[in-house]
Amino acid sequence: MRSWIQRLYRSGAPCTRRYLLGGLQSPKKPWIQNFNASPRRTASSQPLGDLERRISDIPLNRFRNFCIVAHVDHGKSTLSDRLLELTGTIAPGGNKQILDKLDVERERGITVKAQTCSMLYSYKGQDYMLHLVDTPGHVDFRAEVSRSYASCGGALLLVDASQGIQAQTVANFYLAFAQGLHLVPIVNKIDLPTADPPRALEQMKDTFELDPTKAVLVSAKTGLGVEAILPAVIEEVPAPVGDHLKPLKLLLVDSWYSNYKGVILLVRIFDGQIKAGDHVTSFATGLRYIVGEVGIMYPGQTPQKSLRAGQVGYIYFNPGMKRSQEAKVGDTYTTVGAEKQVEPLPGFEEPKAMVFVAAFPVDQGDYAHLEDSINQITLNDRSVTLQKESSEALGAGWRLGFLGTLHCSVFEDRLRQEHGASILITPPTVPFKVIWKDGREEIISNPANFPDQEPGKSGPYADLQEPYVSVTITLPEEYLGKVIELCEGNRGEQKELQFFTATQVILKYDIPLAQLVDDFFSKLKSLTKGYASLDYEESDWRKSNIIKLQLLVNKKPIDAIARVVHYSQAERLGRQWVSKFKQHVDRQMYEVVIQAIAGKRIVARETIKPFRKDVLSKLHASDISRRRKLLEKQKEGRKKLTAVAGNISIDQKAFQAFLAK
Repeated sequence: MRSWIQRLYRSGAPCTRRYLLGGLQSPKKPWIQNFNASPRRTASSQPLGDLERRISDIPLNRFRNFCIVAHVDHGKSTLSDRLLELTGTIAPGGNKQILDKLDVERERGITVKAQTCSMLYSYKGQDYMLHLVDTPGHVDFRAEVSRSYASCGGALLLVDASQGIQAQTVANFYLAFAQGLHLVPIVNKIDLPTADPPRALEQMKDTFELDPTKAVLVSAKTGLGVEAILPAVIEEVPAPVGDHLKPLKLLLVDSWYSNYKGVILLVRIFDGQIKAGDHVTSFATGLRYIVGEVGIMYPGQTPQKSLRAGQVGYIYFNPGMKRSQEAKVGDTYTTVGAEKQVEPLPGFEEPKAMVFVAAFPVDQGDYAHLEDSINQITLNDRSVTLQKESSEALGAGWRLGFLGTLHCSVFEDRLRQEHGASILITPPTVPFKVIWKDGREEIISNPANFPDQEPGKSGPYADLQEPYVSVTITLPEEYLGKVIELCEGNRGEQKELQFFTATQVILKYDIPLAQLVDDFFSKLKSLTKGYASLDYEESDWRKSNIIKLQLLVNKKPIDAIARVVHYSQAERLGRQWVSKFKQHVDRQMYEVVIQAIAGKRIVARETIKPFRKDVLSKLHASDISRRRKLLEKQKEGRKKLTAVAGNISIDQKAFQAFLAK
């Protein structure tokens, strides 16, 4: 290499000679010195670092995989911070909620996406490899919790000492119990003045039959008692089962997208081991990939030489996986050639969208930017369904499906905060089922496509059905009457009423999903002063007296403003719609008629009077026939204007103001 540089030096310009000579003689030119450097070592040939050496010395029986589950706002992320500090994974006193990586998570104080981290902990003179998963607490993100359980052998069941057991605590317990996880009860926030740990322990014993003597009392905020958690995990949670000598079998637990690396997979290794350069294949898609890098979350992506049975870590491919649709959560991967020796794992049930909204850019000139923003977010949140849609009133847009109303609200916040998008979102709707007379069943998520016929009238369909959900509400006994009244007013059917303590009630109802997404949770919190909690799960489809409600302006339907409602609510909502829309429409040169139509029946109407010139102002003592002649002439001219001008012009700001919350 040096002789090549010398030949270039002899034939080159003075400036070339100076740089080359300086590069050969001066250590300040590293880009020239690298010509003589030894070939760069590959990841597999590099010596093991201290962290990797410690991990490689830990046998499988000293691995522990566990997650933290609780109701929303019971302190999961704060407890995760304390455990990471205790094990030396992060420095104490640093950033709060280190595992909450989204701005919206830090702003709202909630966990939206399950996050993982590996920790090394020394107990009784031996190193243990601990893998922690911080899960969301809100019911909308139950699929994240379910996936987390698949990579864990146990869970910390966290209960707020001041609030006790809540609805999501009950749901998470039964989900973990069904999957055979070993539970370690934790009572948090014991430092609060309103804390009542004995009551929380009694509730755990009565509701879940958990031994109160094995519970750990902590304050994640102050760190009090936290040091007793990890020894309890090591003693109570079983080690994962696997054999690193068997053919590779790994489960895809989660994935996210990187602009530089493509799709990154979070995996749980059940058998075998995986390292950079391995050729792997997917059981679900049959596609083959070459592993580019493997590593653990510690707490960021930390590359490792290999991952072996029992570990949870990340991998990405080289060339990278560019389509996030290829990463099917719950898929099994193995080494190419070992497909017949490996039995694929059962995987997960794909979460279904339960709430649908239409989204439009405020300015149609921003359509391309908004489309890019939505596509980027959906790369990391594949539970969002996306379909293009157009509206005569609002222009081009999309119909988006979400797991719940909070999921929708978080998505909207991320668009505004991370991408600066200006977006207009219609009120949430739910899917409905139409059974046609020929026996076909069709799920309709867009109200504009719903049949127009009134219930009871002959039409092309045989039956209309709407989805119901089973709702579990925990609340203090003093608010029981108000909550029952709220549920009955939302067409609920009571299934169970149970006192699990002297003052706490568990109330179970079957409620139409359409009523639940219509601000039910806010009304519940308002009635109970924030003391009630709610959890729900899918129930079934039931026959219902539902009808499409639309807004007409001068007898022309506004496609963006349509909703499927129960027949008993049509008139009340129709009157609200026309009254609200009238406030935002400017007067025109001729009359504007705003109507609400349910099926084919007009249920409400408002009229905006036109601008009118006073044609009688110049008449003082004229005959009545002269006055009538001028008024008739004005009337004929207005008819001609209507015929020539066609539809009225309504500013898009009127629709934005009408759809605003």
